[in-house]
Amino acid sequence: MAAAGAQAHAAQASCQLSACIIAFNEADRIGDCLASLAFCDEVVVVDSYSTDATVEIARAAGARVLQRPFDGFRSQKQFAIEQAAHDWVLCLDADERVDEALRAAIQAEQATGFAAAAGYRFARLSAYFGKFLRHGNAYPDRVLRLFDRRRGGWRGQREVHEAASVDGGVLTLPGDLIHYPYRSLEQQLSKTQRYARMMAEHDYARGKRATLAKLVLAPAWRFWRGYVLRLGFLDGWHGLVYAYVRANYVRQKTIMLWMLQNGQPVTTSEP
Repeated sequence: MAAAGAQAHAAQASCQLSACIIAFNEADRIGDCLASLAFCDEVVVVDSYSTDATVEIARAAGARVLQRPFDGFRSQKQFAIEQAAHDWVLCLDADERVDEALRAAIQAEQATGFAAAAGYRFARLSAYFGKFLRHGNAYPDRVLRLFDRRRGGWRGQREVHEAASVDGGVLTLPGDLIHYPYRSLEQQLSKTQRYARMMAEHDYARGKRATLAKLVLAPAWRFWRGYVLRLGFLDGWHGLVYAYVRANYVRQKTIMLWMLQNGQPVTTSEP
């Protein structure tokens, strides 16, 4: 019994956990994010030279703060995990936080030395203007955010809608990653348009092309799939607005890809 206890303690000690966050001008949200990560052995914040109090708040909370020019979401997140002191990393954005059920599940796995998998995914629950969306394309939105960096990371070339991957098994944990993605509708529309342009440019560079059929059908399918087939209507008017905005994102992305492949500009440089 004593030997088994010593082995368990050694396994836990060898699997300390680093939380990694990227941030830019998140003074109003990063405090809650960091508070939800108090169970981690280390917190690393990679800041893109914020002009608000993000850095001061993070340091006051005990985080180790590094500053680096932003050159893409994937690159920034990969840099963050490379700076971590421990091989097991938990990756969050500043507008996310770990709920109690997810924290308990992570700690239970850590107590075993994360022996069950190379990585863990969990549901992301997004707040949308006063309501948590629990249906449609918004939920469960499972993301792989807890993994052994020796067996994976933020790989690939896509800098937007980036995703981590691992070589090995992946398990799903109970609990939610709470997400507060938008401060206002204007911010959401601006953000989705920027992401649409980045995705269109990425797809164009990879040789992907839009068709007239996709211009017409892709946005309609996104709305139908999320609002009807995945029961987005159960989220009331919040679900309707969300489905419309996400369908418009697909429309913008497809139009921008069409413009690029026809030699037309999708953005202008200010004089």
